[in-house]
Amino acid sequence: MTRLEGKVALVTGGSRGIGAAVALRLAEAGADTVLTYENNAERADAVAGRIRAAGRRGLALRSDSARPGAPAAAVEEAVAAFGRLDILVNNAAVFLVGPLADWGAAEIDRTLAVNVRAPFTAAQAAARHMGPGGRIISIGSNVADRAPFPGLALYSMSKTALAGMTRGLARELGPRGITVNLVHPGPTDTDANPADGPNAQAIAGLTSVGRYARTTEIAATVAHLAGEDGAYITGAELHVDGGFTA
Repeated sequence: MTRLEGKVALVTGGSRGIGAAVALRLAEAGADTVLTYENNAERADAVAGRIRAAGRRGLALRSDSARPGAPAAAVEEAVAAFGRLDILVNNAAVFLVGPLADWGAAEIDRTLAVNVRAPFTAAQAAARHMGPGGRIISIGSNVADRAPFPGLALYSMSKTALAGMTRGLARELGPRGITVNLVHPGPTDTDANPADGPNAQAIAGLTSVGRYARTTEIAATVAHLAGEDGAYITGAELHVDGGFTA
């Protein structure tokens, strides 16, 4: 049974990895789904095609989340295309890892622009269109709570900021029937962080279950939060990390 029939979702960074899995899972649950991408139009169009093949409306929008006005513009394009917006998933992110001394103003500014400012301004724009039952879900990271290796300071800082944003928005938007939550994936098998990569065995060993997540496992939690069954969850941080932060 479809649980998101009649809903419209926007997933930023939805052309690959966790974002693509989320976009497809929301479509499978019944939502018409818009996804954004930065560079690879062919890959994004392929995901949108799979959404349409599932019987839902699917649309890929090019959007650079580092540009100040881009997230809000993507929201407005999604509303213009499909007439409404019920679900926003802030997934697009920059993942820079390296020694503290390596980061200059350009790297710091881009990380904060994509990982912090963009989710905030997207939520700000989305809230103007959402009614009761609206859902804002951001994708964080297990390293917001636990940084097991050197070189994670910049990325960890940016993902930790989403926790404060989530709590603040949940309190502000709750009276309107809009929930706001944060999902922290653990190590997840993607092109950027493959389960058979050079450090994968050590990283998987930090989890309780001894393996990487599948992208569909992260998407399943997002879909739960997006549906009616998630209506009483708001202001929460959900760790989908195989016990990484246990």
